[in-house]
Amino acid sequence: MIRPYNWLARYYDPLFAAYRGPMDEAREKLLGGLLPEVESACDLACGTGTTAVALARRGIRMYGVDLSPVMCRLAREKAKKARVRVRVSRGDMRTFRLPETVDLITCEYDALNHVPAKEDLKLVANAVARALRPGGRFLFDVNNRLGFKSYWNLTMWVERPGVVLVMRNGEDHMHDRAWCDVEWFIRDGPSWKRRRERVEEVCWSEKEIRSALRGAGFDRVRAWDAAPFFRADPLIQRGCRTVYLARKAQR
Repeated sequence: MIRPYNWLARYYDPLFAAYRGPMDEAREKLLGGLLPEVESACDLACGTGTTAVALARRGIRMYGVDLSPVMCRLAREKAKKARVRVRVSRGDMRTFRLPETVDLITCEYDALNHVPAKEDLKLVANAVARALRPGGRFLFDVNNRLGFKSYWNLTMWVERPGVVLVMRNGEDHMHDRAWCDVEWFIRDGPSWKRRRERVEEVCWSEKEIRSALRGAGFDRVRAWDAAPFFRADPLIQRGCRTVYLARKAQR
């Protein structure tokens, strides 16, 4: 089962909002010419709703889906504060359903890697295809095997006012798996509380991704190396991460 994030959800924006630039740039470059035609969209694994709100501000009828109840609550609050409508629902990316088919589905910041098993990729591809209208697009990015080898074996420290986290990473390249044991230190008055959470990922080869997408009914799959978008991050070199844009077949 996918573990819905709790502490990561609560502190995601103050800890990681500054890192959103690369995917914002990728989305604008790869979808810029298509967005004027998009009337409805869904951000899958929407997190705190930043992408959903940004697209809603462009007049797109937006849905957001996330497994974490905390993420869903924060996404609703962010949309309300921005005075845009985003219909947020709790759901598993392998089985989610929308009230209508949409023109675009996004799944950003390696959220797709967070499914529990490699075979789940086909389930996600089928669920996305079911939620898209014919000709609809699916934009997502993933960590690759080289990415696991390059930066999922480090220990990292992130600190913001009132919260510190230590991330101890590990990877098993033989089974395409990686994990991060997160130690949280959260200020509570004069003292600090310690919490633990584990983040796990799996990855696939480009051949496996293209096969799953075509099996789900996508007739065009394009891929871009993500390194140029993450040029300010020295850890993400060419081959570590890929952005995909797939089109559901028009029938």
